[in-house]
Amino acid sequence: MAKVASAVLGAVILLFVLAAAGAGGMLSAFGSSSTQPSSAAITDIPGDYLGLYMNAAATCPGLEWSVLAAIGKVESDHGRSPLPGVRNGTNDAGARGPMQFLLSTFRSVVAKHPPPEGGANPPSPYDPHDAVYAAAAYLCDAGARDGKDLPGAIKAYNHADWYVADVLAQAQTYESSEGFGANTAPSSAAREAINYAEGQLGLPYEWGGNGPGTGDTGFDCSGLTKAAYAAAGISLPRTAQEQFDAGPQVPSGQLLRAGDLVFYGRPNGGIHHVGLYVGDGQMIDAPRPGKPIRIEPYRYRGDDYAGATRPADRRP
Repeated sequence: MAKVASAVLGAVILLFVLAAAGAGGMLSAFGSSSTQPSSAAITDIPGDYLGLYMNAAATCPGLEWSVLAAIGKVESDHGRSPLPGVRNGTNDAGARGPMQFLLSTFRSVVAKHPPPEGGANPPSPYDPHDAVYAAAAYLCDAGARDGKDLPGAIKAYNHADWYVADVLAQAQTYESSEGFGANTAPSSAAREAINYAEGQLGLPYEWGGNGPGTGDTGFDCSGLTKAAYAAAGISLPRTAQEQFDAGPQVPSGQLLRAGDLVFYGRPNGGIHHVGLYVGDGQMIDAPRPGKPIRIEPYRYRGDDYAGATRPADRRP
């Protein structure tokens, strides 16, 4: 009964979004995007903002509306944050508006890519319409067009690895699995593990390392994934091979979810590396001696990818 009520509520809200955004524009956005809003997106994102994210993303081939929505969530909770700089003034860094632009950046973007009618005159970073279209244009120019370098585009928006991981994970919670195979959104346990791993970005690789909390300066690959899931209340074995064997395995061909562990080597006794998948083809891992914990693609030329597990499914 609850599921039926939720579905009905979602349909009613989505119809409101279509009306608020203009049916033609919204339908064209659905047609150009590979994902539809999840129930979490419909519940969390105000209807007018959801319409803006979808229509603005359609101006940049390869940019998913969910990425714009995730940035809006992280930056200002879709304009709902009471912090300075969202509705007026600036924050400590001088940023302003729901998408948190520096005024010089905003002016540069809208001079090159004027937002369509419907916003302020002249365009304003405090106006949601202008801010969201400017964010789409900025990401597009920074590498999001045709999916060329989405993580790099997000990092250009905010120069921090934790920010990239947070936006990618949030974007996946907003994407619906209906019509597109397995649900790729992270569970609460997976999100807790990702949040922990984000906090370790930049620490050094240390062979056998279990992290500063144990007296070590950093982590090795399986030490990081073990600690990340421990933060989510899930106990993993210590080595990459043991973690692979512990499962549960993600079936071959099924879409990965943020929070899955990705492994390299030979499944039967030859697993030598593990990373924490965070979405959009990226993982957080402790790669090797001399390299810090970082975000990087989980597939790369010459890799010996062996498969993935989903430890988050082990938490009741």
